[in-house]
Amino acid sequence: MSVGLQRLREDSEAIRAAARDKGEDPALVDQALELDAGRRQLLGETDRLRAERKEISARFGAAMKAGGGAQADELRARSQEIGAKIDGNDERLRALEARIEDLLLRIPNPADPDVPVGDATATRTIRSWGEPVPHAAEGWVRRPHWEIGEQLGMLDLPAGAKVTGSGFAVYRGAGAALQRALINLMLDIHTREHGMIEVWPPALVNEASARGTGQIPDKEDQMYVVTRDELYLVPTAEVPVTNIHRDEIIEADRLPIHYVAYSPCFRREAGAAGTRTRGILRVHQFDKVEMVAFVRPADSAAALEQMTGWAEVILQRLGLAYRVQLMATGDMGFTQAKKYDLEVWAPGVQEWLEVSSVSNFRDYQARRMAIRWRPTRADKPEILHTLNGSGLALARTVAAILEAHQQPDGSVVLPEVLHAAMGTDRLAGG
Repeated sequence: MSVGLQRLREDSEAIRAAARDKGEDPALVDQALELDAGRRQLLGETDRLRAERKEISARFGAAMKAGGGAQADELRARSQEIGAKIDGNDERLRALEARIEDLLLRIPNPADPDVPVGDATATRTIRSWGEPVPHAAEGWVRRPHWEIGEQLGMLDLPAGAKVTGSGFAVYRGAGAALQRALINLMLDIHTREHGMIEVWPPALVNEASARGTGQIPDKEDQMYVVTRDELYLVPTAEVPVTNIHRDEIIEADRLPIHYVAYSPCFRREAGAAGTRTRGILRVHQFDKVEMVAFVRPADSAAALEQMTGWAEVILQRLGLAYRVQLMATGDMGFTQAKKYDLEVWAPGVQEWLEVSSVSNFRDYQARRMAIRWRPTRADKPEILHTLNGSGLALARTVAAILEAHQQPDGSVVLPEVLHAAMGTDRLAGG
């Protein structure tokens, strides 16, 4: 379950409103409550039948001690009749619970009270860093990353299309080296400076894992499916890493747990109109470093701010101007309670590009995955909170580096933090 039946019963109107705010169907709440009422009525009836059968069993035993006879036969028949009713009720109960579970999976996570209500136009910038580089200055115009990447021999989009199809890229030479250098930089900062535990997860997950983090039944159409083996290619390392603790109880002294993981990511999403279909701004396979956290419920709001700051550190080291967006309810996603997007300025395409989303799911994912924590060893287990965030997504980060740091002669000056790994301070054509 995701929202949880108890919360649904106690706060149904707020959950209906939250569903409307996210553009989802609030009628699912009423359907779930109606089925729950039927389930509880069926449970009560079954309990009464079990109590009656227990009483009959005692009377039957007494009748048999007295020699049996017609009374014992009558009691035996009644016990068998009740048993058949109980079996039927149990079957109906399993069917009802499966339908309720399916509905609960389709009810979105209510947004936090401070999240703006509305569509993308209600999303607001809460802070920014750096000065966006102009598209044109001092007699020259910055070119889009696909042009500068091709000129420098770094990016081969035709080869990717030939090998796989549209939306796949081949990185050559310095392009491949830049990918590797960025991945190592991000992992090193997050592990050595932010104290995260590095994980190298599988790139395929099973259905239970995809359901646990909310990819299904919400985003099936965006995932690549290996139908023969009923596995899914990961859209983000969030999915395998969060599921590491599925069905576990975590003791309090282990919290918080912060993981960081690199993975290739695979998404079937269709390209948007305009420049976002060009180059590597919207591709079906890209690399990403992902942060995942398991925290005490009281700490998740602060953890969201901390993780957003950790993602910002990477952008600052790369010298990329960015802004932090607090996403509105209609633009934040099905599973998030609160989400920040980090967008970098890419002067070649004159757009803000999302390179990180940092989200607090509160208990929504953990409830689906039965991830619990125990405040003390004497306490009952409770649902904990999960968070994740990109730290960062590479394709658009690479695009922003090529566009923001390019020079009039067509070269690209590399951020200082990449000089050692790249063996040079700039990329230039041969």
